[in-house]
Amino acid sequence: MEKKLSEFKISEVGTIKFVEGEGRVRRRLFDMGITPGASVILRKKAPLGDPLEITLRGYELTLRKGEADLVLCIMEENK
Repeated sequence: MEKKLSEFKISEVGTIKFVEGEGRVRRRLFDMGITPGASVILRKKAPLGDPLEITLRGYELTLRKGEADLVLCIMEENK
């Protein structure tokens, strides 16, 4: 199942499939390590949904909801 990173619930895990956007925004996401194939976990979400805190490549990263809307993930199955 595919889901945007902004739609994750706390503790959900997924693998980045595609990063949308163009130019500076897309480059900034790539520079932060948000690249296809990377595993991501949603750790925290602010009360109004913005910002989000994720764990990616062994570090915590805070994203705006608009940035998270650009990241399409494949959800990992519950085991």
